[in-house]
Amino acid sequence: MSAVTPISERPQGKIICLFDVDETLTPARRSVSQAMLDTIAKLRTKVVVGFLGGSDFAKISDQLTLPGSGNVLDNWDFGFAENGLTAYKLGQPLESQSFIKFLGEEKYKALVKFVLHYIADLDIPIKRGTFIEFRNGMVNISPIGRNASNQERGEFEAYDKIHQVRAALIEAIKKEFPDYGLTYSIGGQISFDAFPHGWDKTYALRHVEHEGFSEIHFFGDKTFKGGNDYEVFTDPRTIGHTVHGPEDTIKQLTELFNL
Repeated sequence: MSAVTPISERPQGKIICLFDVDETLTPARRSVSQAMLDTIAKLRTKVVVGFLGGSDFAKISDQLTLPGSGNVLDNWDFGFAENGLTAYKLGQPLESQSFIKFLGEEKYKALVKFVLHYIADLDIPIKRGTFIEFRNGMVNISPIGRNASNQERGEFEAYDKIHQVRAALIEAIKKEFPDYGLTYSIGGQISFDAFPHGWDKTYALRHVEHEGFSEIHFFGDKTFKGGNDYEVFTDPRTIGHTVHGPEDTIKQLTELFNL
């Protein structure tokens, strides 16, 4: 890997660009392209860069590395998994948070029981496995199951746009557990996240807002209300950019920063 330009020597080192992962840096749940890695490397000679995803660090790391591209943290100045609840700066871990500490075991068990019963009774074209994934800072809930193939994921996404399966499940949970203090955010193709209020992607901003940046840019695809990029996209501390897939991200970066 070529030497990294120190932040103090970058011509626009007071600007940070943060990126959603799925459908921004990579196709949904697939690997990053060499073209994207090359673009981020070029951008990193000018500004500060960070990824900001909802998945856990292991999944993001798998998506954002290619054979020979090194440790994911070598290619980024900041790394935020699970909306910033797991955080890194220049390869070093920052303070983390825990969903289970917030909610408590008994409330969590009641939530799991309700969701699994609901999904069991759900009539959708197919179901696979791993309907609830417990993460450090949230739970991810998928009516079809996270074991679905890439083709099945695409088919469910199209089905869900018509039938609003995820939105209906979210409303059912809200009605059953109105006092849980959780936010529900639809992201990716097949699932949604549940996390404490304020633990959306704006959580990551606490790690960068006091670093002296003059501009915090955020790039994401799910920037509509209810999407998991909406809160950070509309936050007054950020300059939001809506992208329509990785190729569009590269195009916008090339134009914005003369890459």
